[in-house]
Amino acid sequence: MSAKGSPMTDPTPPIDVAARALRVRVVLSNTSHPGNIGATARAMLTMGLARLTLIAPKRFPDAEATARASGATAILDTATIVDTLDAALAGCSCAIGLSARPREFAGRVMNVRDAACLAVSTDAGDGDVALVFGTEMSGLTNDELARCTLIATIPANPAYASLNLAAAVQVATYEWRMAAEGGAVWRAPRFAPATRDEIEGLHTHAARTLADIGFLDPRRPRRLMPRLRRLFARAGLEREEINILRGILARVDALMMRDSGRMP
Repeated sequence: MSAKGSPMTDPTPPIDVAARALRVRVVLSNTSHPGNIGATARAMLTMGLARLTLIAPKRFPDAEATARASGATAILDTATIVDTLDAALAGCSCAIGLSARPREFAGRVMNVRDAACLAVSTDAGDGDVALVFGTEMSGLTNDELARCTLIATIPANPAYASLNLAAAVQVATYEWRMAAEGGAVWRAPRFAPATRDEIEGLHTHAARTLADIGFLDPRRPRRLMPRLRRLFARAGLEREEINILRGILARVDALMMRDSGRMP
């Protein structure tokens, strides 16, 4: 147990997400607006991905891409620019094409969460995993999707399923990271829990003070104190919290003594 008032660490096993990220590339095909390229870089960096491939972008490099990247300019600086999807997917063992529109001759289709899990399980192989996104206006063409291993779709409002390009990248890369690290999150610091004796001391002190101020009738206590005991147990009180509550009760006690003339 840690010293009084100091956090108790609760370490989580390290997850090598960074190593997995090295095997993932985000591919944008024929992007028309440079701001979407910059916003994509920002979305990627927030999820720990850094490999961006651009297929025949209309304008790149571009100052607007840099501005929209909001500090993720290193991804733009190292982006790979190619002329075709085949070149973008060279060396990939799995290519996941993102599409919101149903396609008549689509192959395997799954939601983006299941696709991300597949990407994580696949990236241990010999090749990379590519997340492939089409143009802002029409998405990936049927021919481009045919070159992908599978199609992933983001469940959305069927009456308005259109996402901004960078927003779609953000959702897909978020799902990849969730799959890669199992949803691990930061944890708030834990402090020393109160002991049973400390909780009993609080319960006794509360009963005495509540009786002194007339809130509790010891002759007809009803269920007040059992409910307080239940509340204390459910709260999972820490030692410092016990000290705070006891301090409040002590101040009430002092004021009651002063007002009753029992205190000089």
